[in-house]
Amino acid sequence: MNLILFGPPGAGKGTQAKHLVKKLDNFQISTGDMLREEIQKDSEIGKKIINDMNDGKFINDEIVNKLIENVIFDPKKKNKLIFDGYPRSLSQAKNLNLLLDSSNQKIDFIFFLNVNKETIINRIEKRKILEKRLDDDVNTILRRYDTYMETTRPVLDFYSKNPNFYEIDGTLKIDEITNKIDAFINV
Repeated sequence: MNLILFGPPGAGKGTQAKHLVKKLDNFQISTGDMLREEIQKDSEIGKKIINDMNDGKFINDEIVNKLIENVIFDPKKKNKLIFDGYPRSLSQAKNLNLLLDSSNQKIDFIFFLNVNKETIINRIEKRKILEKRLDDDVNTILRRYDTYMETTRPVLDFYSKNPNFYEIDGTLKIDEITNKIDAFINV
């Protein structure tokens, strides 16, 4: 089973993805984690990524799409993917469809965790303290939130027409969101 979890930064995608990985024995595909790995390697890609992240920009689709392609064509992960924070643009969504089609896979469920800006600020401030995430500066997050809302609107429109699309109130407690997702996928 392949799933997409999307929503603004701080919506709880990673938390829900970790739950689903355990429950379904799937693989969490977090572009954020993949990008942070490139930064840790201090590669040329990593340097470009950190500059864009610090400016609150999204990372170039070409970079992200290549990282995703490697995952989709990994035979161990076939039909066991949980996309956490991808796709973030219409071109990424279309690219994902093409990659899945060419690997004989599909998306079974799409969950949009809808969260307002105030809730995100509170969550990010807590996460920064607990996880010591360098990309969790409130001003950066606000820029990322605004960019996300602007860039992702077409993705939301693209996926919301699918019968397997579900919008969930992301301001609910973690276990309430988990229960809603579990009910949709019947596990």
